[in-house]
Amino acid sequence: MRADKPLRNNRILVHRHGVLVRATHWVNAVTLLVLLLSGLQILCAHPAFYWGDTSEFAHPFVSITPVTAANGELRGVVNWTEGAVDTTGILGASRSADGQMSARAFPAWLTLPAELDLGAGRRWHFFFAWIFVLNGALYLADGAVRRRLASDLVPTGAELKHIGRDLLDHLRLRFPKGEAARRYNVLQKLAYLAVVFIVLPVMVLTGLAMSPAIDARFHLLTQVLGGRQSARTLHFIGVSSLAAFVMVHIAMVALAGPFNLLRSMITGRLVIRNDEAAQ
Repeated sequence: MRADKPLRNNRILVHRHGVLVRATHWVNAVTLLVLLLSGLQILCAHPAFYWGDTSEFAHPFVSITPVTAANGELRGVVNWTEGAVDTTGILGASRSADGQMSARAFPAWLTLPAELDLGAGRRWHFFFAWIFVLNGALYLADGAVRRRLASDLVPTGAELKHIGRDLLDHLRLRFPKGEAARRYNVLQKLAYLAVVFIVLPVMVLTGLAMSPAIDARFHLLTQVLGGRQSARTLHFIGVSSLAAFVMVHIAMVALAGPFNLLRSMITGRLVIRNDEAAQ
């Protein structure tokens, strides 16, 4: 552990993140962005979800479709078993570069590549999926060797007892300071624990189950997940959960002090006030 460094104005520079944690964090950030954009490109080819092993084209669980209104205008609609909602401009129909409405599940700026190209989307997605898996394995292996996973991600009984107070503090935008800022709080630990050991493994397993080659050799995995179409639906639910986590994560960083927190994830060092360190 690096020694703390005194600064001016009653502040100290403390060590927060190791080199490998920082490196895997930024690799994950880039990789997940590419996976999201390329995944939406793949989804553009058939923007509908089902449960079971086969596609019941007439009865999707959720679908994104373009429709032509009575006035001839192209509209986008998200349909589900209980109803539908107009999503024109975002899902189903969006404006292309020439300003015209285009029938596509997701707008061009939200897919990789921007033009509709299923083959290219799959190549981007599969390549970066392996980078994501290897990067995650490296993070877990390093955490296991250094024995930091438990301390970083598993909340103690004392922390769980104060989860209500911590939740209320977050709702009031009162974030940990001083000594408490050196480590993750109980809400962060629970969120990271769920993402690392539930959401991400589900995404990997459902992604594998959608592969015809994997399904042929390890059909038990597909069966456990409820069929290839169920795996596809669960994969998208996992992606949506991860996207929500990332948006909340970015919002919390912005509210808690983006410069200081970004510096800690780039240099490994975090600035706290000396008078708060003893609290």
